[in-house]
Amino acid sequence: MSAARPLTTLRTLAVVATLPLLLTACGYGSEAKSDDTAKVAAGAKKIDGLDSVRIGYFGNLTHATALVGREQGLFQKELGATKAEYATFNAGPSEIEALNSGSIDIGWIGPSPAINGYTKSNGKSLRIIGGSASGGVKLVVNPKKITSLKDVKGKKIATPQLGNTQDVAFLNWAAEQGYKVDPQSGKGDVTVVRTDNKITPDAYKSGSIDGAWVPEPTASKLVAEGGKVLLDESTLWPDKKFVITNIIVSQKFLDAHPKAVEAVLKASVASNKWINANPDAAKTAANKQLAADSGKALPANVLDPAWSSISFTDDPLASTLNTEAAHAVKAGLLTKPDLKGIYDLTLLNKVLKAEGESTVDDAGLGVG
Repeated sequence: MSAARPLTTLRTLAVVATLPLLLTACGYGSEAKSDDTAKVAAGAKKIDGLDSVRIGYFGNLTHATALVGREQGLFQKELGATKAEYATFNAGPSEIEALNSGSIDIGWIGPSPAINGYTKSNGKSLRIIGGSASGGVKLVVNPKKITSLKDVKGKKIATPQLGNTQDVAFLNWAAEQGYKVDPQSGKGDVTVVRTDNKITPDAYKSGSIDGAWVPEPTASKLVAEGGKVLLDESTLWPDKKFVITNIIVSQKFLDAHPKAVEAVLKASVASNKWINANPDAAKTAANKQLAADSGKALPANVLDPAWSSISFTDDPLASTLNTEAAHAVKAGLLTKPDLKGIYDLTLLNKVLKAEGESTVDDAGLGVG
């Protein structure tokens, strides 16, 4: 792999094949950009001779580890004279495509796209190398139309996209209520309307949907529009913990540049440590980066409740990823996958040990 690499415009992904079906993506990746505001320490050297490391993430608060790490200059600090470059995404499949094409090297992403990317490539495209966040997903409804969980039957509920993490979670929940829903069309006892998070609040205001199973800050945006939280997904999980954001890396990049990967993980661990020690300052930093990425900061009535519902952790909560895969199989969105080898937590545990922190477990899904 060449150390000097040109910036690449990330391609739009319309359809991504998974096993056993096609999942459509409605998100786009931005052009990769370097962070010229982060200062490189005098005398710093390039890691592995690399000119840059390209990092992808979503403009969601559930990706605040990346948002804060970028805003605080933590990635650039650990990468030395190797430039940290960034690309933002709206949907997991487009980020997986960017990883596969070499447009990014490392990314923050939800569990379902990671599972789909891994299984589609027969276990050759990516590894999950760390955790980032838990929680931050809610079912928000129009209280004039839905006053209890049983009222969801017969209504129109939005999820971000077919087969994404929240779509799988809602389909699984609906099945547990005894509702029959065709996973492809979304039609059945409940109508699932796949809607980009950016336009879900407008769809809610127009009345074209009755509620949505969505991540933060979209959930709190709906509440600000008069919606009511009917269910917090964390209540459905043991200890109220489930993976919502992982860190993935291209296997090729991991094999060729482990020192660069370790540097990014050091920054991620430092970011989570700072977030948990300074929640108010971290919330402000995440919002500042969201504003820089999107041109608009979140108002306090959205930011505050959204932030309080997310927990940030280096633990990938591997056992819950296995459960989420089982949910996708149960919903008819995935053939039972072999996830052995999807995790490589070697470098993360090395970083955690050096920081005097407890190591994390891969639930038997690690390499080797």
